[in-house]
Amino acid sequence: MNRKLIIALIAIVILAIFAYGIYYVNDYYHADSSVSDYINGSDNVNVIKTDNGLLVDGPGNDTALILYPGAKVEYTSYLPLLSEIAKENIDCFVVEMPFNLAFANENAADDIINNYNYTHYYMSGHSLGGVAASSYVNHTNKTDGLVLLSSYPTEEIHKPVLSIYGSEDKVLNIEKYNESKSLMKNLTEIVIKGGNHAQIGNYGHQDGDGIAKISPEKQQEKIADAIIKFIE
Repeated sequence: MNRKLIIALIAIVILAIFAYGIYYVNDYYHADSSVSDYINGSDNVNVIKTDNGLLVDGPGNDTALILYPGAKVEYTSYLPLLSEIAKENIDCFVVEMPFNLAFANENAADDIINNYNYTHYYMSGHSLGGVAASSYVNHTNKTDGLVLLSSYPTEEIHKPVLSIYGSEDKVLNIEKYNESKSLMKNLTEIVIKGGNHAQIGNYGHQDGDGIAKISPEKQQEKIADAIIKFIE
């Protein structure tokens, strides 16, 4: 094989990898149109742009929840859920992750905790975002607890854990989830009847997910209630 042909083949491979990379980072679940009703806040909840995402600022000033989005899910998709929580005196942060992947900035919560003055911080994450959030909780002592949304840890967690998933969730690997329960020493588990994986946020149907038997609004109401009770 002559030198020019080798160079040409290498160039083709590099271009193919580059093209796939562009496709991959732009192939994600976008927030649906309902989120536009929340982006400007409401009477008792303000939505404020931060350096690495959004602050959903309600009437409380003592406790904050930091959410890592699911993999390849637009971070604004969680505004409806977080707005419900923020109304009940728990301010919420949602992080905009590089390439919509929480593992690309697992320590993003540091920027929030170091720049705000809440007494209590709770970490949360949806799906793979929950794995990253649990790793952050495990490697720091800056949070009071962990809220897993259709997710599970891969390391032992000694902080209190609230785990929530839907009965129709077909994305969550339930076998690995059940195996992980031994890693959570202080676990509260809630299974939402009729809920699925994608309705935790507002981004439409997710590939491989089950069909929900309740509305997104009802599922998020139940999630918000459980989180509020857990933190209180």
